[in-house]
Amino acid sequence: MVQETAAGAHSVLEVIQPAIILLGLGIIAALGAKICRLNPIVGYIVLGLGLSFAGYAEMFEGSVVEALAEAGVMFLLFNLGLHFSIARIREEASNIFGFGSLQMLIAGGGFTGLGLLLGLPPVAAILGGFAMGLSSTAVVIGVIKERDQEDCPVGRAAQSILIFQDIAAIMLLVVAGSLGTGDALGVSLGIALVKAIAAFGVAVLFARYLTEPLFRIVTRIDSSEVLTATALFLALAAGWVTGLIGLSLTLGAFLGGVALADSRYRLLVQTEIEAFRGLFLGFFFMTVGLSLDPDVIRGDWHLILAATLALVALKCLFNILAGLANRWSVPGSIQLGFLLGQGSEFALVLFSLPAVAALFGAKALAIVVSAIALSLALTPAISNIGRKLAGKLRRGPTDEKLAGDNAPILLITLGETGRKVADMLGEAEIDYLAIEYDRERFEQALADGYPVHFAPVGDPRSWQALGVAKRQGVVVAQGSMERVLEIGPLIRDHAPEITRIIGIHGMAEYPEIEDDRTVFIDIAEAGGAEAIFAEVLTLLSLQDAGDQAGLAA
Repeated sequence: MVQETAAGAHSVLEVIQPAIILLGLGIIAALGAKICRLNPIVGYIVLGLGLSFAGYAEMFEGSVVEALAEAGVMFLLFNLGLHFSIARIREEASNIFGFGSLQMLIAGGGFTGLGLLLGLPPVAAILGGFAMGLSSTAVVIGVIKERDQEDCPVGRAAQSILIFQDIAAIMLLVVAGSLGTGDALGVSLGIALVKAIAAFGVAVLFARYLTEPLFRIVTRIDSSEVLTATALFLALAAGWVTGLIGLSLTLGAFLGGVALADSRYRLLVQTEIEAFRGLFLGFFFMTVGLSLDPDVIRGDWHLILAATLALVALKCLFNILAGLANRWSVPGSIQLGFLLGQGSEFALVLFSLPAVAALFGAKALAIVVSAIALSLALTPAISNIGRKLAGKLRRGPTDEKLAGDNAPILLITLGETGRKVADMLGEAEIDYLAIEYDRERFEQALADGYPVHFAPVGDPRSWQALGVAKRQGVVVAQGSMERVLEIGPLIRDHAPEITRIIGIHGMAEYPEIEDDRTVFIDIAEAGGAEAIFAEVLTLLSLQDAGDQAGLAA
């Protein structure tokens, strides 16, 4: 009996050992990437590639590592779904189904045409071309989140396009799966479409009738373990259900997130799965590096570099053309084009299918897969180039009227809190003029499409040029008391009657501050930006009421 127990323990150890080793090495890779000021994704891919070169790739081919990697992508899509409520999908329908389909048509069609010119069979050219037209949801969402771009125009458009691409990827996987079955292609696609529509309908019904009662019961139990288990169950079970009916696991995970997007418990669920999402997603990128063939990289590294440059250059070009065709500005199209200018994890899955691999050949497939993986690692650098280029173009001369000339709100600085306030003002259709005095923040905000102007707010001459006296309120979202003490007197001198809404860190340290025309908000606490926005709404509503009273008198 003891021997059987020991043998069982040894068997379990052999199964989980690769995951434990990879987890430990992943921590080192993430720390190394952070020290080098690189995205952790780069560290994970480099780690996997290094292990592959060292001859340890086979050690991590077990089902446990593969399942953890798949779970990472599922959690990512579940988290994305949490941010796309049914109402938001209706609002973003033009971007998802309009801009998204346009991007896939131009990028996928462009790569398909290139494949035909290179002599690929039509089926291989179409599958490979549209697979190369896909971008990486995992990488791009990570970059957007890191830069606080979730609610800026470029970030929202990118997320919408990625949602459509995920749907397109599912269709491509269905087509690829039918190659070796002999089933009619049209029939397979029709069945998949019906299943996807049915799954979406189930998600809507679940959101409407089951989400709130379920979490009401779970929260009454008051057990963190049960709450975490429920959140994980919803994220994984949604993908499992769509997998059972022959659709993508990631589509189910996304629909599971959508089902909770309108729930009052969404933030609770998002908090519970955040740590798991980052952990398992790291496994996915490490397995990408492990999948690369060292012999191909050694022998054909020049072809891989050429393929990577061609992939990124053409992808950026196609995306920019899609942006221009969608009537975006040149700077906005460039930034979006570079942000989506990499290959996709879904393409890696597609090319790993035996029926697809047979269409391309081992060597060509190894070069393409290596190029896609390398493009994923280069995404942060490539997107930075697009962002800086867009910022430089937006700084060029213009004949347009000064943005926010007649705006009621003057917003000082677009740091983290300032951006959140600006996004909420934009959503409420409240006009504002943003001023930034930090050169780097100014260029980033300009590239992201905010109506911002550069001005030294410590210079008294700036306040006259800004027309502060005609504004209804000034919002200072700096967070630095030194800056507040510097510009506060200047605002009072030029517009003593104007209301000042100031957000700073650690209000408790400054209890002596009193000012009848100034509202101080501690932005170190949760909801600081929301509190500033609420004060703006109150201010504008009071102003409107005063104007109406004046007219009545």
